[in-house]
Amino acid sequence: MPSSPSVSTLTSLPPPAPQIPSAFRQSVRSWWTNVGQKQAQISEQRLLLRLPYFSKYSKPPSTTPDAPLTVTSSLTPLSKSKQYLNTLAINSTNADTSPSATSPAVLLHGYGAGLGFYFRNIPTLANWAEKRRTSVYALDWLGMGRSARVPFTVKAKRDDVPARVHEAESFFVDSLEEWRELMGLERMTLIGHSLGAYLSVAYALRHPERVNKLILLSPAGVPRGPNFTEISRELTDHGADPQGEHHVHPDRDPARAEAASGPRLSTMRSGQKKHSRQGQDEPQSLGRRLFTYLWEEGWSPFQVVRSSLFWGPMLVGKYSSRRFQGLTEEETRDLHDYILNITMAKGSGEYCISHLLEPGAHARMPLVDRVGELKIPVTFVYGDHDWMDPLGGMQSVEKLRQAGNGEGKMYIVNNAGHHLYLDNPEAVNALLIKELDKKHASINSIFKMRQFNALIF
Repeated sequence: MPSSPSVSTLTSLPPPAPQIPSAFRQSVRSWWTNVGQKQAQISEQRLLLRLPYFSKYSKPPSTTPDAPLTVTSSLTPLSKSKQYLNTLAINSTNADTSPSATSPAVLLHGYGAGLGFYFRNIPTLANWAEKRRTSVYALDWLGMGRSARVPFTVKAKRDDVPARVHEAESFFVDSLEEWRELMGLERMTLIGHSLGAYLSVAYALRHPERVNKLILLSPAGVPRGPNFTEISRELTDHGADPQGEHHVHPDRDPARAEAASGPRLSTMRSGQKKHSRQGQDEPQSLGRRLFTYLWEEGWSPFQVVRSSLFWGPMLVGKYSSRRFQGLTEEETRDLHDYILNITMAKGSGEYCISHLLEPGAHARMPLVDRVGELKIPVTFVYGDHDWMDPLGGMQSVEKLRQAGNGEGKMYIVNNAGHHLYLDNPEAVNALLIKELDKKHASINSIFKMRQFNALIF
């Protein structure tokens, strides 16, 4: 990697994405011709070209005079050899430098995904950045997406859970902190999905002075186990609403997120219980025992796909066609090509999963037991057909309140599953702007005032 960012500029439009393979011969052809680093870059560009700002302003600023934003896609090098983070940067050309300036927003993807998954959200956030004269960034975690696929190792002993978790989290948290320093960001609002939300909390716990707010979209690793989280539904759910239940709830507004309530939470968890193995008395199947064994031995789902070689494109195609039914045919095809390329890339950060989560996707060190230390606003957001158990979010809001932080909130997005930002972008985008624009009293100041009052009275 060069010592300065490798900036990607568009010299020509990428070709259309190939058809999703439905037969073995097509899968072989896709594996042979459509997978690689160059193809990964092209597949990401196809998604980003849907963003008006990317297509208008992605060239050097000198070619687009008076543009309100500059947009760059680059590989940002880190201090360690061969380490870099794939970064999409959207910066106002008239940045607010006052003390009350709005903190930039940073989008962080989930497990095994990449920044391209946010293609339905970044246009709205770019408009927000222009109006607020601030910045929006989206980046790939180290070892995922198009970021450097460096070796991932944990030296701690298997039975030393705190050390394993700390070491695995450090792989991501330390690289994010170095990236922040390189970008010159004083404070930032982190918007994370799934594992990206979990790691956002881990970052905020280590660097609280650098985080303005956390917005956690279907966060992983929040509740204690066992719970109703059922990770297998990521592979089996058909679209955002697998049971078609939104048809019998005409009272729910699909265009907005609703504040979570006890009854709504109970309804969600009842639906999850139907799919969950928790509480079932029958012994584990051979397949389930094999899954647990491979998980504990450090295998990842993507390793299985890569090991299938020529079958890989067809396996990914079955997933993307089934799960993202709410997208247009072209969007599904483009997203499939993107998923295929980042999945087939060399394994790296994905191997964190067995160190951070137990089989079944509940955390070895649940966030519900850690969030009480946070003194910043924290917003939890779940889809109404999510497979992440929302109980942990509600319990975390209460933990924050008990610790003196009344800035914890939780919302439910209608007609959405685990990938709520793709399933119902209108509602999620509206909520993101609402939360980004919300002004909060300094929680640290509130804590200090309470301490002062306690001394006086």
